[in-house]
Amino acid sequence: MFHDHRCHDHGGRKHIFGTVKVGERGQIVIPKEAREIFGITPGDTLMILGDEGHGLVIVKADKFRRIAEEMLRVFEKAPQEPPEE
Repeated sequence: MFHDHRCHDHGGRKHIFGTVKVGERGQIVIPKEAREIFGITPGDTLMILGDEGHGLVIVKADKFRRIAEEMLRVFEKAPQEPPEE
């Protein structure tokens, strides 16, 4: 069950889509508007990330992979020497 509580920030990039109920098998339904905005389609793989102090985040696996690859490129660069004093 989904309860619609639309709320958007001033820039239109942050959203509250409403609330969902967790079913007996731990399943939730991602609201249609969220699926449309984030391009989530049947068969997509999603990652669930969690921080015990802040909560859960759902990220499309392909997008997370691109972010992780960009982060790993930092290690490919030679370290910069600290400025001499």
